[in-house]
Amino acid sequence: MTATPAAPATPASPRALGTSPLLVLAASLIGISFAAPLIRLSSADPLVIATWRLGFSLIIVAIALLVGGGWRSWRTLSRDDLLLAMGAGILLALHFWSWNTSLRYTSVAASVALVNLQPVLIAAASGLWLHEPPSRRQWFWIVVAVIGALIVGLADVPGGLAAVGPALLGTGAEGARALLGDGLALLGAVTAAGYYLIGRRLRQHLALWPYVGLVYGAAFGVCLVLCLFTGAALTPQPPRELAIFAGLALGPMLLGHTGMNWALAHLPAFVVNLTVLGEPVGATILAALLPGIAEVPGPATVMGGALVLSGAILAARR
Repeated sequence: MTATPAAPATPASPRALGTSPLLVLAASLIGISFAAPLIRLSSADPLVIATWRLGFSLIIVAIALLVGGGWRSWRTLSRDDLLLAMGAGILLALHFWSWNTSLRYTSVAASVALVNLQPVLIAAASGLWLHEPPSRRQWFWIVVAVIGALIVGLADVPGGLAAVGPALLGTGAEGARALLGDGLALLGAVTAAGYYLIGRRLRQHLALWPYVGLVYGAAFGVCLVLCLFTGAALTPQPPRELAIFAGLALGPMLLGHTGMNWALAHLPAFVVNLTVLGEPVGATILAALLPGIAEVPGPATVMGGALVLSGAILAARR
């Protein structure tokens, strides 16, 4: 049997690093909040954006692995751990693809409602698989945060919450198309949940850079295959698009996702995942401030954002 990971690969405690996991999650929220505004400014296919985003990120990850020597811990991984890391990467790539594609078939209202189920899925699975069940109080605040995310996501959709039912059910050919989109959005929630659950398990004994190197590498490979399968052209890309892709790698991917992957070693997966619900809040603020977008949020967005942040903070309290 392959040896278990060596002691040096064990993540240091937050106290030893002088770092608060909640502060890291706050920085991660800032990072992922840049995703929507940057994608909004890009004219590339969503799958192409995800592939370039992962590719640029892997350059930084490779440098960190070579300088710190973290790649050596790969030799100590068991086959099961290696397969789990590859699985997390596949799930991340499928999440990028499925949710973005769902918006082509179903309404924004239905897509947002279904993909925002991921914190509930993670909280339920955490008790079964990771033996980290949320308390009743945490369940309450998780639901509050999810409701807030729904309000933010649906605030500017014609019909609001009332549009979800018809989009989910539908009739005839249009209904079948909507159901396909609903299924893709739900797949986006399930794949994101699996990605965070695996990360929580592996980050208990695998250091950050070796972990994200495996996961982002696997996700990049899957995105390349999906681009080939769908015919999405990766090249050529104008300098403006390349700059946007690099920004997505530095902000949403390295600061956002990598920060959350760091926090997975110190906090339950459902707590870390609540950070994702704050993305629409941060993105709304940035969209209001950026001259190229200048979208001022309405009262419903502000109210929903307050619920998200309150729910996330209070659910994360010990």
